[in-house]
Amino acid sequence: MVAGFLKIVIFTAMVYKNILLIDDDAEDQEIFHTAARQASDEVVVQSFSNAKEAFAKLNNGELNPDVIFLDLNMPIMSGQEFLFAIKRTERIKEIPVIIFSTSSNESTIRHTKELGAAHYITKPNNFTALVDILKPLIN
Repeated sequence: MVAGFLKIVIFTAMVYKNILLIDDDAEDQEIFHTAARQASDEVVVQSFSNAKEAFAKLNNGELNPDVIFLDLNMPIMSGQEFLFAIKRTERIKEIPVIIFSTSSNESTIRHTKELGAAHYITKPNNFTALVDILKPLIN
């Protein structure tokens, strides 16, 4: 039990300033950008709607984020495929990946954690809740 508690404390103590958001929904990207800017004026958010393209840029060193927020349901390369690939690629496997999805299915959450996700956040239904979620991570 103590190990689980320490993991939570370590996660919430992290502050991320350089965020990569991978989400194929342009509206969700815009909402995330706006919420992140409201939570901290020092944060930089880069977005990709194509996980395969983002993976290639991470792998070749063009992108070097502090953390990746990753949607699961995307065409071309799903979030789970992306997570599987990044956690098996030596030079980028240590980048924390936070799943950011509308799904709250327990088996999906468990599976993404088994694949190496640092955390799982279900997308909130309102903007204020999103800002509140982001504040401790980027402030």
